[in-house]
Amino acid sequence: MQLPLDIPADRPVLIAGPTASGKSALALQIATTQGGTIINADAIQVFANWRILSARPSAADEAAAPHKLYGHIAGDADYSVGHWLREVTSFLSAPERPIIVGGTGLYFTALTEGLAEIPPTPAEIRAAADKMRVEGGFETMLSELDQDTRQRIDPQNPMRVQRAWEVLRTTGKGLAQWQDDTPAPHLPLTHATAIVIDADKQWLTQRITQRFDQMLQQGAIEEARANLSDWDPTRLSSKTIGAAELIAHLRGEISLDEASDAATIATRQFAKRQRTWFRARMRGWTPIDPMSF
Repeated sequence: MQLPLDIPADRPVLIAGPTASGKSALALQIATTQGGTIINADAIQVFANWRILSARPSAADEAAAPHKLYGHIAGDADYSVGHWLREVTSFLSAPERPIIVGGTGLYFTALTEGLAEIPPTPAEIRAAADKMRVEGGFETMLSELDQDTRQRIDPQNPMRVQRAWEVLRTTGKGLAQWQDDTPAPHLPLTHATAIVIDADKQWLTQRITQRFDQMLQQGAIEEARANLSDWDPTRLSSKTIGAAELIAHLRGEISLDEASDAATIATRQFAKRQRTWFRARMRGWTPIDPMSF
């Protein structure tokens, strides 16, 4: 099997890319060709309760090569970039070289640029932030952030705005200031082969539409039904794209076609945000056309 570019077999590999771009397939191709352990860098694929909708690797793929940090967190648990960084660090010195793959740009940034040790958010501040976001207080949270932080985060991403607001309320110090005091990274970019999948927009849109149809065929509705009884939209695992839409369908609020259309649109919007992040923050990574593998 021919790899799409020259990848040294003795260096960690980082693969970032938007949803549905084929990054997991590339990771598996590298692992089966050269060896290595595939490690998840997707904030939703860590959760156990949404295997199909989060597009976790199949059982066959997991049997073909070692996979770590997939589906190992309970659906009602909290999980953050700090949790992930502490877990992934243990694999950096393992005998099998890591092949770290995912679509959460913040995870890769923390790994290769460092992560500020921000104190955890108290439950009462998290609850207040959740309440503000759900009740339409997004703009209020954004307006209360310091100017440096507002310039660094995605102002259209409610979860990023909420996180910055929580940091400010918890510590009295803006997220930007914490970032400026960031310690050295665990894996500098110069010590790894860093690949970012640069997918054509039209090609990716078609893939996104096809993939959600495949998820439905694979049992996504049954997966949503298994999560229906204790559904809580404030959980991080509930941010899985398509989850809220299928739950609404099962509750009789919308048709399956409406749920599918809404989920597909949300996925396209998410992919657009990912592409924007990668192009802004990963200019030192090697771009690769997904048609080449």
